Amino acid sequence: MAAKKAGCFITVEGADGSGKSTVISLLYDYLHDRGWNVLLTREPGGIEIAEKIRTIILNPEHTQMDKRTEALLYAAARSQHFAERVLPALQAGKVVLCDRFIDSSLAYQGYARGLGIDEVYAINRFAVGDYMPDLTLFFDVRPEVGLARINANKGREINRLDLEDIRFHQQVQEGYRLVRERFPERFVTIDAEQSLEQVFEVARTILEERLQEFRI
Repeated sequence: MAAKKAGCFITVEGADGSGKSTVISLLYDYLHDRGWNVLLTREPGGIEIAEKIRTIILNPEHTQMDKRTEALLYAAARSQHFAERVLPALQAGKVVLCDRFIDSSLAYQGYARGLGIDEVYAINRFAVGDYMPDLTLFFDVRPEVGLARINANKGREINRLDLEDIRFHQQVQEGYRLVRERFPERFVTIDAEQSLEQVFEVARTILEERLQEFRI
């Protein structure tokens, strides 16, 4: 059984180009400016070991990477990141904002790569135990819109997953739909095709309401 945590674990999910990374940074600034004890982190990455694994996973030269290797590397990075950074922050009573978590692996590797959602879930339960987010904000955007945003952002680094065709990204979207149906109690879907300002306001409102419920 997982040890009791004192903080609140909030994750953001969404397809590439959904704008979630930009919005979570704005949410962090908003909470921090209002005195919340908050930690912003990301997956894969967030700590030295996990960032090195991230480099391996997302290197566009690693096109021959087996899908099982990919899933296991994500889980390994997640395990170290959670043990070293996320769990201590939760036990210290912090609000943890994490850009991606287990749900990404379920959608990308479990469904889009065809490994099976249950199978990938089992790997990640081994990696982090019984811990799951208290709240997950899903930034919903059509794959073609997300990819168009990526292509228009000339300053964005192109990683290995960006090289996948539109069908792969459509499969990711379907995978997320199945994951949301599996965990409806913690998922809140946000229309990410709105303006950045609108998306932030919706996310901020949801976040503040949920934090009041948890009474952090």
